[in-house]
Amino acid sequence: MTGPATGADTGLAGRCVVVTGAGTGIGRAVAHAFADEGARVLVVGRGAARLAETAAGRPGIHPFAADVSTPDGPRLVVEAAVRELGGLDVLVNNAVTMRSAPLGTIEADDTHRQVATNLLAPLFLTQEALPHLEAAKGTVLNVTTAGNQRGWPGHSVYGATKAALDFLTRTWALELAPRGIRVAAVAPGPVETPIGEHAGLDAAGIERMRERQRARVPLGRVGQPEEIAWWLVHLARPEASFATGLVLPVDGGAGVVF
Repeated sequence: MTGPATGADTGLAGRCVVVTGAGTGIGRAVAHAFADEGARVLVVGRGAARLAETAAGRPGIHPFAADVSTPDGPRLVVEAAVRELGGLDVLVNNAVTMRSAPLGTIEADDTHRQVATNLLAPLFLTQEALPHLEAAKGTVLNVTTAGNQRGWPGHSVYGATKAALDFLTRTWALELAPRGIRVAAVAPGPVETPIGEHAGLDAAGIERMRERQRARVPLGRVGQPEEIAWWLVHLARPEASFATGLVLPVDGGAGVVF
């Protein structure tokens, strides 16, 4: 097992962490960051090959191929966490799907898939994990988006699911505080991930999207997955034990632009 790079005890060594959507992008960076702190990590996603890439070179990472949006997905993931890790201390709800379509062209299948993956999956996975999280006095970390603070043409369904997850974060924080469970969210701005490719954009479309994003970010660039992972890991540390119910934007300042 790979320990923290500094050799310091950050309070995460030996913790049992589940990260969904861990085959690429932010999920992969989060899994690496927790594993490098000495945590045991179950990485979940639909693609076994990508999960194997995430786990390569880090014996603390355990791949588990599953679709969290299916009726049995949450139960299978929690069972795998208990079996492979020995428990569940931190749940990172990161799995996401996005399809771009303005109103008038939205298709039912794409809408149902986005709602099932982005909203219902974290809801039912968190619910399934509650007994283990309560026993561990654990933490739920949701990955939402800073983009739902304003209109986002072509992404109304995606943005709505993420806004709903913000609301669930705040509500769960109140509901679960008496059980010793903290709930928080990180809301990334534009980040260099394959989400555009997964949404069906070609290379030119992705570059146009990146140009628009860079123009809106005061820091003049898109973020890197590791910059989002840093915040998620720090929210799981014992030093963050008084933080619950917050939705933290990490967006290069885009949210404060008029």
